[in-house]
Amino acid sequence: MLSLKSGLTHLGRYVLLMGRVLSPPDRWRMFLKQYVTEMYQLGYNSIGIVLIISFFIGAVICLQIKLNIQSPWMPRMVVGYTTREIMLLEFSSSIMCLILAGKVGSNIASEIGTMRITQQIDALDIMGVNSANYLILPKILGLMTIMPILVTLSVTAGILGSYATTLMGTTTVPELDEGFRYQFTPWFFWCGMIKAVVYGFIITSVSAYKGYTVEGGSVEVGKSSTDAVVTSSILVLFSDIFLTNMLT
Repeated sequence: MLSLKSGLTHLGRYVLLMGRVLSPPDRWRMFLKQYVTEMYQLGYNSIGIVLIISFFIGAVICLQIKLNIQSPWMPRMVVGYTTREIMLLEFSSSIMCLILAGKVGSNIASEIGTMRITQQIDALDIMGVNSANYLILPKILGLMTIMPILVTLSVTAGILGSYATTLMGTTTVPELDEGFRYQFTPWFFWCGMIKAVVYGFIITSVSAYKGYTVEGGSVEVGKSSTDAVVTSSILVLFSDIFLTNMLT
């Protein structure tokens, strides 16, 4: 009963905070400047880890399918076809966002949480600034904007990783080409883009809420950072079920 009450309390506080966050900015020029900064810090700085992980995962998926699934009863193009579908429908759009929840979510929660315990947020409120809108809205829109680009880069890196397996003689380039082109459905690509935008909102808003409402000292900031990663990851997985059911 206590956990249900606590959950409803957090939900109510989250909704009220988002009401403040999603209001029009007071100073558009400052907002746009911060918006570009957040796209760089949250998105551009994550490109490296996205490319590295996606490249090797694409290669591993290709190898596993070739060694454990393909048989003489299956066409050779099944390796490329299955790798493409996995990268488009789940890994690049959902699993990669879970990885980014750990990197981006903890960063947001710790940054805003530190501002809370050092009373910087209180100072903004005293000056009449909508601190929630000023601090959180650029992060939400920044990650929502850059997330589809990260997903596209992830798919590309995964496909390049699968091609890298041809150097080991596991499969051939013509086989992969045939599989990648076989019955390609453009809508699956856009499904990944829609998921990326939704997950970007979940990761930033939940992490910002955890940091904005932290109480105590540096220990509580660390706990809020951990809670942000765990909560946003669970919500991403829950939303993945509903989005997959609705979109595909």
